[in-house]
Amino acid sequence: MRELRERRGNGARLSLPDPRADGAPSPGTPPGPGRDGIPARDDAGVRFPPPVLYAVPLLAGILLDLRWPLHVLPGAASHVVGAIGVTIGLALALSALGLFRRAGTSVIPRRPTTALVTSGPFRLTRNPMYVGLAFVYVGIAFWVNTAWPLLFFPLVVVLVRRLVIAREERYLEAKFGDAYRRYRRRVRRWL
Repeated sequence: MRELRERRGNGARLSLPDPRADGAPSPGTPPGPGRDGIPARDDAGVRFPPPVLYAVPLLAGILLDLRWPLHVLPGAASHVVGAIGVTIGLALALSALGLFRRAGTSVIPRRPTTALVTSGPFRLTRNPMYVGLAFVYVGIAFWVNTAWPLLFFPLVVVLVRRLVIAREERYLEAKFGDAYRRYRRRVRRWL
């Protein structure tokens, strides 16, 4: 039971029981204890915007291509494949974003998650926004017809997995418990 303690002039403490009879944390309560008795922050602990992990290697690859061209496909075919990839990626990411907004939860990993979204594209992948960004990344690489970003793509996937998804998964499990564990067993991380 959570208690509120107040020191009185005579050294006595007044303890007030938690108004929630079930002992569950109230909405917005961090998922676990923090350091030195300070409550943990209610977020996934991701330190930077995840799209940066996609944008930096993509731009580096495009810049490398200006100096050392390394084409993927003949011109027109590359543009068609690229346009398809970007379209699929944007559709996937934007539909997931819309579901987050409807659920009233933030898409920004440095903010609290208030709802576990499991419908729409979240039925196929636990990370449709990151899968969507991956499609956009590959689509742009094809669209501008350069293989350099594609060579960096495995690194992008590893970085997103370790620096973003792993933290988000720990946070969601701590916050939503069994509901998230059931969802995780049912739905793949990527595709």
